[in-house]
This record gives sequence, structure tokens and C-alpha cells, in this order.
Amino acid sequence: MKSSNLMKMILPLAFIAGAVVVTVVLVMNRPVLETRPAEILPTLVRVLTVESEDLQLTVYSQGSVMPRTQSTLGSEVSGRVEYVSQAFAAGGFFEKGDLLVRLDARDAELSVTRAESEVARAQMSLTIEEEEARVAEEEWAQLGRGTPSALVTRKPQLAEARATLASAEASLHQAQLNLSRTEIRAPFAGRVRVKNVDMGQFVNTGSTLATIYSVDYAEVRLPIPDDQLAYVDAPLHFRGENTTNRGPEVVLATKFAGKQFKWTGKVVRLEGEIDPQSRMVHAVAQVKNPYGRGEDPDRPPLSVGLY
Repeated sequence: MKSSNLMKMILPLAFIAGAVVVTVVLVMNRPVLETRPAEILPTLVRVLTVESEDLQLTVYSQGSVMPRTQSTLGSEVSGRVEYVSQAFAAGGFFEKGDLLVRLDARDAELSVTRAESEVARAQMSLTIEEEEARVAEEEWAQLGRGTPSALVTRKPQLAEARATLASAEASLHQAQLNLSRTEIRAPFAGRVRVKNVDMGQFVNTGSTLATIYSVDYAEVRLPIPDDQLAYVDAPLHFRGENTTNRGPEVVLATKFAGKQFKWTGKVVRLEGEIDPQSRMVHAVAQVKNPYGRGEDPDRPPLSVGLY
């Protein structure tokens, strides 16, 4: 019993003594640490060589094709339509000076004949008055004394005869002008948009015959947000300046008959007003010869209303 208690006391002491010995050995044999200053690594950077170059920015917009010039073709005289050109139909093309519509010219021809007779009569009266004025001056030179009055030398009668001749010639010119107006010719190369008259129809002075538009250029009205306007070298209009050839290039693209087609144009002007609702500025792009066949034979004409 005593030996057992003794063992319980000796074993912990022996364990503690062994741990102390191991600790002392480890401390005595620890490695010597060498101290050195901390190494500061440089910050890694990426270096690029910068070169200036021109960069083209793209601004996207949309609009519909509209004619540059559109006019209402009207009649300046009255008459019945007796001829209509084959081109005088919706979508028909015509060239400048082409005869589109001809009215019955018989009344105008009769007016010209009457005006010519009036001119001849007035010319004869003027010739008679000039001869009588010459005779009156000769008689006064032989028989009269002093300065003759205007009535004696027939100056008022001569002035009246000349005025009558001028009026007759003006009436003749008006009759000839009305005769020429029975033929309605194209004021420019264009296309018929709306046709309003046909064969046999009677038209009055001022009647609308058709709505036509030119085919030399087509225009597209393109809204541009104010914050993107800085990326567009759009020509600003100032009074007395021509900015037609200073605008940026425009590429118009659309789908037609299931295919994608493109046209190249140019911004020719900015409209004079800002849209009060959208607060956008509208640029007008212009395409030259929109109805001619281009390099792509399958490309359709740039028709009015195409989006």
C-alpha cells in the first residue's frame, strides 16, 4: 500500500523532470536566426506606347425616305383633256420638258387669231396717224405762225394709236401664252406620286392635275439626340453660308423583299428647329440618284416612304 502511494508521487515528478530536461536540450540546440532587412518589391506596371489617330464614331438613327422637291402640277387654263402621256401615272418617270397632259387648244387658237387681227388693225391705225401727223407738221410749216399746239400736230392721236398697238400686242402675247399652257410639260425630271385627271376630263384654271416629285435626290429626316450630336460633324447653318458639301457620310440600310440593302449619302443640313417633345435635332441626309441602277443590280430604287 505504501509502495503504491510512493509510485504515484514519483511518476509525476519523474515526468516533470524529463520534460524540463527535453526543454533545456531544445533551447540549447535551437538554430541561430540571421536578421536581414526586408526586401521591398517594386510595383508592377504595364507600359503602352500611345499614338494619336483618327477615330470614326457611329451614331445610329432612323427615318423614312422623302422627296427633296415635291410640287403640285396644276392647269393655268381651262379645257378638256385630250392627251395623257404613258408616264402620267402613279409611279411613272418623266424627264424635264416632257409633255404630260395636253388640253383642247381650239379656243386658245381662236383667241390667238383674234389677237393677231387686233394687232394688224392697231398697226394700220398707227401708220395712218403717223402719216397724218407728218402732213399736219408740213402744213403748219407752210401756213402757220409760232409754235403749233399738240392737237395741231396730232401728238395725242399718235400716242393713242401707239398705246392701242401696245395693248393689242399684249393681248396677242397673252393669247399665245394661253395656247402654250394647253400643253402641261414637266418642270423637272421626276416621278408621278398622285394622278388626279385622265382622258376626257374637263379641268378649270387652277385645277390640280397631279402631285410630282424630283428624282435627282432623295432625303431622309434623321432624329439625333442632343448628347450624340457632339459625335456628328453636322453642318450648322448660318446666314450667307453654303454648307451642302460639309456634312458627314451616312449609310442607309433597310430590308426589302427579305434582303438587306445599303445606300450611301451625306448629311446636308440640320433643320432649324428642335423637336419640342423629343428634344431631338433632325439632320437631313441626301442620297444622289436614288432611282438609278447602282453597282448592285438587285438593289431596288430608294422609293419614297421606305423606312
